[in-house]
Amino acid sequence: MEIKIDNLERAEVKILIDEHLRGMKQHSPPESIHALGLEALKGSDITFYCAWENEELLGCGALKELDPAHGEIKSMRTAITHLRKGVAKQILSHLLEEAKRRGYQRISLETGSMAAFEPARKLYESFGFQYCPPFANYKEDPNSFFMTKLLETTF
Repeated sequence: MEIKIDNLERAEVKILIDEHLRGMKQHSPPESIHALGLEALKGSDITFYCAWENEELLGCGALKELDPAHGEIKSMRTAITHLRKGVAKQILSHLLEEAKRRGYQRISLETGSMAAFEPARKLYESFGFQYCPPFANYKEDPNSFFMTKLLETTF
């Protein structure tokens, strides 16, 4: 598996992002969907990564800079055909290493509170993420959980 920065132009990537957004709409009310579309993921404060095995897209994830010491994980998604193969774990590890390399002191995320999001929450918990109050521009929402992790930076 190779994880690399992606420009969101390949058809496979667009399909995966569409799948991600459809999943959010299926499990979350509209006011509680915080997933980003293609254009938002191209923002200057976001670095988007894809995991590939040869020419097959396995999953994706993004790192958004909230400020020089705080990053946010966005758009974590594993392709349906690669669920339960460790893809998300490897992408999350990559994002955390990049966050440390950037010198972030903290990394946070928002995820759904519904049962469909339980595997994601368990993954984040296994990496040491703790539940926290809303951060950045998020507001308290019964459909969302907010999680954060303090990082030790490496130079």
